[in-house]
Order: sequence, then structure tokens, then C-alpha cells
Amino acid sequence: MDGIHDLGGRQGFGAVRRDTDERLFHSRWEERAFACVELLLGKGRFDIDEFRHAIERLEPVEYLTAGYYGRWLAAIELLLREAGEEPGRSEALSARQRRPGSRREVDRAPRFSVGDRVRARHLVRSGHCRLPAYVRGRRGEVVEVHPAYVYPDTSAARLGDHPQYVYSVLFDGRELWGDEAERGTSVSVDLFEPYLEDGGADPATPETARR
Repeated sequence: MDGIHDLGGRQGFGAVRRDTDERLFHSRWEERAFACVELLLGKGRFDIDEFRHAIERLEPVEYLTAGYYGRWLAAIELLLREAGEEPGRSEALSARQRRPGSRREVDRAPRFSVGDRVRARHLVRSGHCRLPAYVRGRRGEVVEVHPAYVYPDTSAARLGDHPQYVYSVLFDGRELWGDEAERGTSVSVDLFEPYLEDGGADPATPETARR
């Protein structure tokens, strides 16, 4: 989904502040929020893709003001409320979670190879999607082909694993940001196969695919 969480390539949010002595946790409640998420994931109350999608669904003001672990806490509160409204959901998740990890074997070859020119599709979805907005419709080059992994778009909606190959795609800075891009800038983004099309295709237009 398109929301406040997808800030890559956006302007107007000020400089990125770096803390050279950054602590893992700033308060005890952050430690507890982290532990709660790990516990609930381990028990199969939700999976990592549902958790990420819950963070994406937070109200914009809450997302920007809650802080990192504040968003974690708000997300698990949302998921637990929803689980209480859907009897049997936790049992179904527990059964699905018995298969460890997210890497999967598939009975087909990758569609793309190293060196292929590809274009990120211009997807518009209401559900979870790991395709950053700033690369949609942009051309890049496949620089590495990874094994197949659980497809987040279907996993977050509890529609099954539907494993897909993942590709590291290198985008030139000028392709993403035009002539104002810093000279020599490039960005490598790992993208699932359904997010990509042949780089020689006609310019992409928004595709609506609701999940």
C-alpha cells in the first residue's frame, strides 16, 4: 500500500540525524515491546509480513510521532484486536508458522538473469507491497539473482506463501531522480519477480491490484 511509511526518495523531511553513540533501547518499555513482538511471532499469532503491514496501516501522525518501538507496540495492539474479532485466526497462523524460515524451493527457473534490463512495475495496491514507490516505472539492471522466498504480498493477507525469486536490481541515480541526481549515484534494490517486467516494455502506467 502507499502510505507515510514509504519515505524513500521523498523530500522535505529534513536532514537525517545520526547518533554516534546510539543505544539499542532508550527505555525499558522499548525492551518489553521488542520482547512482545518476538514472543508473538514465535507463537504464530502473526507473521513478519502481517506485522509490517500493520505498521503501514497506522495513521500518518501516529507513524511519524510514535518512534520506532512505539510503532511496533501500536502494530501488535492492532493485530491482537483484529485477532480477537476473527475466531480461529491464531490457530490457522500457528499451523502455517510450523515451516521455518522464508526461503522456499520452486519448480521453475528464474524469469530474469544477471545483466538483463528490467523495469519496476507501476503497482498500486491496497495491501502489503515491498516495492518502493521511488523505483516504480524505472529501469535498472539485474546484478544478482537470489533464491525464491515467501511472497510478502500474499503472506501478509494470509493467502499463502506463493514463493517468488528475488533480484538485486541496480538503478542509476539519474533514472530515479533526473539530472539533479548526484553524479555517480546508484541504488541497488532487492525486488520480487512479480514486481518486474522486461526493460524494453512500453512506459508503465499504474496497475491497480487489490489484495
